[in-house]
Amino acid sequence: MPSFDFKKLLRATTDRAVRYLEGLDRRRVSPSAEAIDGIRAFDVPLQNEPIDPELVLDELDRIGSPATTAMAGPRYFGFVVGGSLPTALAANWLATAWDQKTAFASAAPATAALEQVALKWLLDLLGLPSGCAGAFVTGTTVAHVTALAAARHAVLHRAGWDVEANGLFGAPPVTVVAGAEAHPSLFKALGIVGLGRNRVVRVPVDDQGRMHADALPSIAGPTILCLQAGNVNTGSFDPVHLIAPRAREAGAWVHVDGAFGLWARVAPAFAHLAEGIEQADSWATDAHKWLNVPYDSGIAFVRDADALRKSMAVTAEYLPAAIENPSDYTPEFSRRARGVDIWAALRSLGRTGLADLVERNCRQARRFAAGLSAAGFEIVNDVVLNQVLVSFGTPDETRRVIAAIQREGTLWAGDTVWQGHTAMRISVSSWATTDEDVDRSIEAITRIARTTQATAAAR
Repeated sequence: MPSFDFKKLLRATTDRAVRYLEGLDRRRVSPSAEAIDGIRAFDVPLQNEPIDPELVLDELDRIGSPATTAMAGPRYFGFVVGGSLPTALAANWLATAWDQKTAFASAAPATAALEQVALKWLLDLLGLPSGCAGAFVTGTTVAHVTALAAARHAVLHRAGWDVEANGLFGAPPVTVVAGAEAHPSLFKALGIVGLGRNRVVRVPVDDQGRMHADALPSIAGPTILCLQAGNVNTGSFDPVHLIAPRAREAGAWVHVDGAFGLWARVAPAFAHLAEGIEQADSWATDAHKWLNVPYDSGIAFVRDADALRKSMAVTAEYLPAAIENPSDYTPEFSRRARGVDIWAALRSLGRTGLADLVERNCRQARRFAAGLSAAGFEIVNDVVLNQVLVSFGTPDETRRVIAAIQREGTLWAGDTVWQGHTAMRISVSSWATTDEDVDRSIEAITRIARTTQATAAAR
């Protein structure tokens, strides 16, 4: 191993990665049936002897790359995925080469410090309280788990119960309140932390998925209220400015699911949508959505740093002690230095670059809506952010068109059923998407929809 030629292998890796990235604009977004069929070549018995690393890399690239979906490209509009900014991708590679176990500041001083700087920048950019603690985790689901564990600690501590020591057996009941269109990841997280998926009090929402502020139930005893910043279908926001002050005054912990919508706070033209979010107690978001860093990268912010630390920290004689250890605030000991990618993205974009990214994508979403509406298709939602729902007729007609669009490969967008509407959901969140990409996609959608509809009518 000491004589291994790292330079040769990593240069070959760079060449293959660059070739892949430079080809994204020319290739189909979804992999071909042949490429998908080709991945069966991976399924071979493990050999007895070592194989040259360059041959392993060639096999991975030759078989795997064609079978990937071009999520890093400019015309992937599914699942609010933004691809990776070049600087963030490069930082990810370098941090991977560092291979730091970012659990303890004394053992990984550089990456621990970078994460602290990134946290300060994020709190400032998002307009959240400067004293918040933060946790760099895999995604919004685990950010929910992290924040809700802190919430569970805080509301039960006020009731005189030590949940970390005694668990939930015999604990005072905790009421959880959420909107009727809260994201499934929130309910998954509630199940993980022992608060239950089915015990949630669901508050009615309006025709865009926003919680009705006047329908909030009375709050008594340990309570966690979960609000939404960015409905996954419509992009709409719960009226946090109306609800959060009342809930906190009544003693509830207010948690915000801001997987992508929290980033509206950085854009002057859209910050009003998230008015009052700073009044919550915890927030969850994804950096691999609108900050456009590589997977996986979620963040939990918690106003009460002590509650987060007490719900997450662990001690042992062999573990190094420090005033600030990243592992005191996250579920994991062993994890990569996710904050390095975030630091690099923020450092490269600056305030104006990040605001422009968000505002440009929102403008492109409106461009999608205008173009598809002009082509005669129904835009189902009010396009307030970066989400567009489009219907092509009946549910069956819409599903056929979406399947044809995905097969054709110019773009990729998924399907959804929202408030009785079957629609294609277009999520615009990539730094790489241009207006030309939007126009090219509108042309492809219109052409494929009309062809599909004509074929169905002729049967």
